[in-house]
Amino acid sequence: MQANLTWLDWIVIAGYLGGTTALGLYVSRKVRSSESFFMGGRAFGKAIMIAQNLGTGTHSDQAVGVAGAAYTVGLSGIWYQWIWLFTTPFYWLLAPVFRRLRMLTTADFFAVRYGRSYSIAYAVFCIYLFALWQGIAIKGTAETVAAIIGMPEWIVAATVGIAFTLYGVAGGLVAAAITDFVQGFLIVLLSFLVVPFGLIKVGGFAGMRHALPPHYFAVFSPDGGELSAFNVAMLVISGLAGIVVQPHMMAVTASGKTEMNCRVGWTYGNFVKRVCTIGWTLTGMLAASLFPGIAFHDREKVFGMAVTSLLPTGLIGLMTASLLATVMSTCSAFMVDGAALFTENIYRPIVGADKSDAHFLKIARISSVAITGLGFIIGSSMGSVINATVQFISILPFIGVAFWVGIIWPRATRTGAWASTIGSAAVFFITKWRGESNAWSSLYSILTGLGLIILVSLFTPKEPEENLLRVFGYMRVPVGQEELLPQGGVTDGA
Repeated sequence: MQANLTWLDWIVIAGYLGGTTALGLYVSRKVRSSESFFMGGRAFGKAIMIAQNLGTGTHSDQAVGVAGAAYTVGLSGIWYQWIWLFTTPFYWLLAPVFRRLRMLTTADFFAVRYGRSYSIAYAVFCIYLFALWQGIAIKGTAETVAAIIGMPEWIVAATVGIAFTLYGVAGGLVAAAITDFVQGFLIVLLSFLVVPFGLIKVGGFAGMRHALPPHYFAVFSPDGGELSAFNVAMLVISGLAGIVVQPHMMAVTASGKTEMNCRVGWTYGNFVKRVCTIGWTLTGMLAASLFPGIAFHDREKVFGMAVTSLLPTGLIGLMTASLLATVMSTCSAFMVDGAALFTENIYRPIVGADKSDAHFLKIARISSVAITGLGFIIGSSMGSVINATVQFISILPFIGVAFWVGIIWPRATRTGAWASTIGSAAVFFITKWRGESNAWSSLYSILTGLGLIILVSLFTPKEPEENLLRVFGYMRVPVGQEELLPQGGVTDGA
């Protein structure tokens, strides 16, 4: 259903796109080195860190996916994003670990901990993930916005892509983080703007309860449903196992000036997202009350339907700007983080470190554009947002187990890490092929990965002592006390 946009709506949309691009280009003047391009000089305060974590981790395809799930299964649809609710306290504990490692990418950690080949394999895998995530975010947003404003989907996608690419290439993480500060407010607005109008039309919560069957208000789906208690529990466990190796974690977690800034940013930025998810779920349930009968394969269109049907003229432009804010905040960060992986963990080892920093900064900017272009290509072939979400959560533990064990147990070896990753992936896909549910396959996979890394590590040579010192020695030294580092200081950013 196409909305009737007024001149005010178009002014809001154009003003947002132009203003955000101009702001990103303005702050890009601060970027003079590859380290500042990738990590913003590790100088961000609490407010910027909160906004960066909210903006990078929240995109409109998630709102569209959760609303679509809530349309078909009710309240339990919230678990497609609330699976991270129980990982949130771990962010407070893990943030100092990432910050004290004093590395640019998670692949840097794997290079020291398990060797260059494991690091390169991780980097290649994550560059693909970045491209895929960008593609899905752009595709999901373009579909929804195009339906709202009545423009071709490719025009919306191209406009958004050009805008965030311009300031992302120029300003790196600095531009992404500063624009996230502005876009964070629009993300919160996106989450709840439809809800009051929907409640008025349906007759409040009492009217919604009357319109929907009782199972729509259950916390979990009935046994055997897509969001049963067991399925949710396994999504939570898989999410916790894999969150540490999501490829953008090092940048969004460790770019704060202090350990406390990193802790506050990662924890509270993501907690705001947990609150926003409530709005997405209510939007889906309101749509189920007002627009029954939409086919399952079209359920991810209900968010756009709610916008065009419930919002009055004048607010539709604001909602459209909010949708654009989510994809721009996410993709600008992803393109920078993907460029860091390519430049630091693939390109630099190949060409050597004798090139100038200006050369590596140029390569970072070129690769960021290439990754975004790849995202457009890959995203065009993706189907359901929910299916993609479940797939990401399920496969990241293949590597996540090796990270967790690697920061806890010094005896873990590179051979054990390879065995864990390959073995857990094999078990997951074989059991899925044999007809097991995603939840049971995830459980078998994680247990296999954990068992293999412990068993194989016990019977393979220990890692070099200097490598272990670079990880565990650095983790024991708080940020600001670099004179106590076991290797006499850092050269890759304090």
